[in-house]
Amino acid sequence: MDEVFRALANASRRRLLDRLNERAGQSLLELCAGLGMTRQAVSKHLAVLEGAGLVTAVRRGRERLHYLNPVPIHELADRWIGQYERGRMAALGNLKQALEGTAMSKPEFVYTLYIHTTPEKLWEGLTSPEFLKQYHGGWAPSSDWKVGSKVLWPIEDGGEPQDLGQVVTEAEPGKRLAYTWHTLQPMHQEMFGMSDAEFAEAVKERSKVSFDIEPAEEPGMGVKLTITHDGFTSADSMMLKGVSGGWTMMMSELKTLLEKA
Repeated sequence: MDEVFRALANASRRRLLDRLNERAGQSLLELCAGLGMTRQAVSKHLAVLEGAGLVTAVRRGRERLHYLNPVPIHELADRWIGQYERGRMAALGNLKQALEGTAMSKPEFVYTLYIHTTPEKLWEGLTSPEFLKQYHGGWAPSSDWKVGSKVLWPIEDGGEPQDLGQVVTEAEPGKRLAYTWHTLQPMHQEMFGMSDAEFAEAVKERSKVSFDIEPAEEPGMGVKLTITHDGFTSADSMMLKGVSGGWTMMMSELKTLLEKA
């Protein structure tokens, strides 16, 4: 928490966070534009923000794309905002966002968290039925988690796992897991209040999710887990809106399970 406060105390670093809040997935070159800072200065500020967990960097080809990671800020808020105030604060935040609008040039979800565990145990948490059922609310996916294998998913509580077209694309135990995601299902049409035309267009979207596991930068912080869910057709994707809240909640529960084990 001290590192977060130190990172936020600098106006230039807050400007960088504002830039990433306005548009996620920017390269160093893009962040430098219009800031009046040298590339070296921006790099140093980004290093401080990454060290505090406020920024996540994902390598795409030759570039490192940067994303705002709001988790430490939420943790700060949770420390002083009581549970009975959270609903009201969230409602006000949602109203502000709706009135002002949000910009998302790269429709994707990127989330980073640190877990006091080992890469092997985290891999087990991502693939073991016993773990999956605990933080998926009984709707856990099932697979042998080998490249090319299907990922089966129940579409109702307690139902049999179904083939929804999900396939494992990468599997490196203790390092990386990736698979394609299912499309919207008929139950989602009513849930999201979609017309027949909207639903017919939405089911064409096939996104994918990946989990990258690596040692934390600082000793004693355990393992760094980065979830990237992308492949959405637009920032208005109903699937993107759904998985953003879902992954945050489920990974928080996974972290709790692993750190208690």
